[in-house]
Amino acid sequence: MSSSVDTPPAKPKISSAERRQRDVDRFQTIRLRMLVGQALHNRGIKTPAAIGAAIGMPAAEATKLMASKQWRARA
Repeated sequence: MSSSVDTPPAKPKISSAERRQRDVDRFQTIRLRMLVGQALHNRGIKTPAAIGAAIGMPAAEATKLMASKQWRARA
């Protein structure tokens, strides 16, 4: 077999400026999530169903979101 068939294509490298912008965007997203979480917590809104009701999301969908890996780390 040819090694070119077995080898996956190389990922394109991003520039340092693109990397910095990606990091800035990611940190802003994290800060926003934390602020929203703190605001809800301060108002006594703690369960996934209550959070869903507060933001107009069905309770089942909010529960699924809150149970996902990205949110479990915050709880």
